[in-house]
Amino acid sequence: MTLLVKEKMFYIHFFKLTLIIALQNVITIGVNLSDNIILGGYSETALSAAALANQIQFIALFLIIGCSQSVVILASRLWGSKQLHLIRKVIGVGMAASIVIGLITSITVILFSTELLSLLTADKSVIQEGAHYLKISSFSYVFFAITTILLASLRSMEIVKIGLLVSLFTLIINVSLNYLFVYGHFGLPRMGVFGSAIATLIARILECIIVIVYIVKNNHRLGLKMRHFFELDTTILKQYTKIALPILLSSLSWAGAMAVQSGILGHMGTSAIAANSVATTIFQFVTVIIYASASSTAIIMGKTIGEGSIEKVKAYSRTLQILYLFIGILTAIVLFVTKDHVLFLYQISDEAKALSLSFMTILSITAIGTAYEMPALSGIIQSGGDTKFVMYNDFIFMWLLILPASLLAAFVFNLSPVTLFILLKSDQILKCFVAFVKVNRYKWIKTMQVQR
Repeated sequence: MTLLVKEKMFYIHFFKLTLIIALQNVITIGVNLSDNIILGGYSETALSAAALANQIQFIALFLIIGCSQSVVILASRLWGSKQLHLIRKVIGVGMAASIVIGLITSITVILFSTELLSLLTADKSVIQEGAHYLKISSFSYVFFAITTILLASLRSMEIVKIGLLVSLFTLIINVSLNYLFVYGHFGLPRMGVFGSAIATLIARILECIIVIVYIVKNNHRLGLKMRHFFELDTTILKQYTKIALPILLSSLSWAGAMAVQSGILGHMGTSAIAANSVATTIFQFVTVIIYASASSTAIIMGKTIGEGSIEKVKAYSRTLQILYLFIGILTAIVLFVTKDHVLFLYQISDEAKALSLSFMTILSITAIGTAYEMPALSGIIQSGGDTKFVMYNDFIFMWLLILPASLLAAFVFNLSPVTLFILLKSDQILKCFVAFVKVNRYKWIKTMQVQR
């Protein structure tokens, strides 16, 4: 049995998809980074408020992204088997689910923003500022839902450049509007966190319009019309739900866990909140290639399974695992080297800076584990059709192991923020062992048929 695939086109295709998606992710993270930098220069309270508000809205965004992942899993298989008419039906179901989630979460956040933030911190000024941010930015969820499903549908057919261009446009608009609204340049009022939320909302609306125009004007490969995105086929809905429900529950579990983690750190002071925001934002920026590798894996594996090439799927999975480790080592080195050169961008306390450096050092180690387990689980296993395993795995590690241990460390043993951060991120290493065993047994390959 040959360990590595010898097809040159496999590597070209994988790295081409990965690099394009990574650039898109860099720009997307750049939107968050620009918010952090601009608000970090405004005040530490503003930075902490936006950081906690983002933890709340990550739940909505994770669920919407879960809907899009389900579209990619099904649609990429149909792309491989050339059943183009069914791709349109899958997209329609995914769009309906995503919009419903966007509406429900928007209403919930608008009505209970203060109560939700109170679960994460006791700092009244942070809660007040965060509530202002959430009540405006929550209107962007539906626009984000539409954009995400449209781009996922194109990505499943290996059309990825439009996502990069849209993200670049969003970054430019968001940074420009943040500059104007947060500090009140060119005669505009100085709005702080409130202005950052308005900038985000405007950017989301504009990017949605751009993608819709592109779909209507340029996509001739599938013959998509806007009405296809709002058609609800009940048979396809059942097949989509079978794939999507575990992904959505896993996304909800993960997003909720991230909010709880921020809440645990939030009760350790504003410096811990700010340091966590800085460290995780830089981490996301440096490790975009990891998440891109998972997305490109899902496209390649889904298409290959749709073509019926099961032996090729196994060979691809073996090769990909080695590529993941190389990617992990590279990103770990980059994060460790750059961590000392980014803090000048932030106007935060010396305590927050010291914590940020410690947090980024920890993340540079766990990045290697993330680079392997995340694409192995959400790229290989999920795209193979075994979405329940990923759901159970995430739930057990996070809610039965990591969070209970971290709560004890924070509120019973009163351990330091650095020790607590190590506990919170330890699952990124532990999951590697489970992922290795699961992937190399090949029981995750499900040759389901999308039928209508």
